Amino acid sequence: MLEIRDLNIEFHDHSVPETVVYDFDLSMEEGDIVGIVGESGSGKTMSALALCGLLARHDMEKKGKILFEGKELLTCSRQEMRALQGKEISIIFQEPMTSLNPVKKIGWQVEEALRLHTDLSKEECYERAIWALREAELAEPEKVYGQYPHELSGGMRQRVMIAAAIVCKPKILVADEPTTALDVTIQAQIIKLLLKLNEEQKTAILFISHDLSLVRRLCRRVVVMQNGYIVEQGDVEAIFRSPREEYTKRLIASIPSCDRGKQEKDLDGALEVFRAEDIAAGYRASDGLFGKGVEKEVLKGISFSLKKGEILGLVGESGCGKSTLAKIIVGLKGDYRGRLTGAGKVRMVFQDPYGSLNPAKSVGWLLEEPLRLQGGLSKAERHRMVLEMLKKVGLEESIAERYPRQLSGGQRQRVCIGLALMSRPEVLVADEAVSALDVTIQAQILRLLAQLRDEMGLAILFISHDLRVVYQICDRVMIMQDGEIVEEGTPRKVYFEHSHPYTAQLLEASGVFG
Repeated sequence: MLEIRDLNIEFHDHSVPETVVYDFDLSMEEGDIVGIVGESGSGKTMSALALCGLLARHDMEKKGKILFEGKELLTCSRQEMRALQGKEISIIFQEPMTSLNPVKKIGWQVEEALRLHTDLSKEECYERAIWALREAELAEPEKVYGQYPHELSGGMRQRVMIAAAIVCKPKILVADEPTTALDVTIQAQIIKLLLKLNEEQKTAILFISHDLSLVRRLCRRVVVMQNGYIVEQGDVEAIFRSPREEYTKRLIASIPSCDRGKQEKDLDGALEVFRAEDIAAGYRASDGLFGKGVEKEVLKGISFSLKKGEILGLVGESGCGKSTLAKIIVGLKGDYRGRLTGAGKVRMVFQDPYGSLNPAKSVGWLLEEPLRLQGGLSKAERHRMVLEMLKKVGLEESIAERYPRQLSGGQRQRVCIGLALMSRPEVLVADEAVSALDVTIQAQILRLLAQLRDEMGLAILFISHDLRVVYQICDRVMIMQDGEIVEEGTPRKVYFEHSHPYTAQLLEASGVFG
């Protein structure tokens, strides 16, 4: 059905042309599920966008062949390509909130491909859209049809993207990081849904992800990319069990494991640096355009403590209250009940490093800002401290002159960690700080956090939906459900001797033991 031969993609937006994909080869038959893995910049998404006809920049050159049922896609006209887009070849993008039109209702967006590619009546389009929403396993599809994107949860928006992609029953579905930043239970549901579509509709799926454990659960074949080249490809189980190439071995070795033999840190006698007692909070949700609103309870009496040198993991689904608790701890939400002790020396590392760094300022300026606000230091002293911090987080001094856009995702996350540490806090709150990073970069950031914890005696509240990562780095774990801590203990106790059914549900959905 699909054959890609010797695909090369070259950018001409610099003085010297830059090739981002070299000699990419791939074949797919009806019902195939193929995964593409590799670090950021490896060429995964570029190869997929070329297949979908979404690389039409004037400063780009594409060579090779992309044959879909014998039709050459690289050289066909825009009209011919548009006849295939959304009908025969569909794509699910990584971020549904930015991919969905915020001013159009869900039904209108799901029906768009039908309006473009079919002669169905308005009533028939409605019936097909409801069918697609139901196939995407959205409860009450008739209600969702009339809603806007902002009225849906992240998992529901991702299902809407899948419904829009399958409404014309395409032959190939390209899924570009469709589960990044979703909870493990939602991830498991999306994977189950993709498998169902594959089995029932015989839809071929090209699944792009940096989460190797997900690729192993979903795909039958895998393509490993590095720096634009395919370094290895073949049967997914064969490659995961006995990879040939060093790069593939390094990727697989970077997957966090849940080993019963994990060494647990002895924190008896360690100094307590932070305590939260009976924290309760809510948000006022509007009950109408001019209504005063109703209070929605989010946190219901949360109590815990942090010791010097401890990393405490906080796990739970979206909406359970994790980020609300983090905002209260760092002072971004003042409307709460309960008591915080030691909260004056807390800093935060946010999930999106690019969104939390001022793009108009250099890294050096950004790192100096807390010191300028603090006062009492000369410019030379501030500059020296910035260079020391860059070294501490594993970055070169020259990074100080660069801007956030000139850094990789891993470098930006290191800058965010350095920024949080500039004022020498005792407690660091890391809110999904590694969720969107490649496994190798993720491993580097986790090692860095553990190293800084040991060197500076930091206490870290580590918020994540990735149970493998939490098991690897944390000394203690709290499981949160609907604003309450339902289980707490050492990683070994929580993972292997848990008592709460919700913990068992999370562990099963994450696939950490299988």
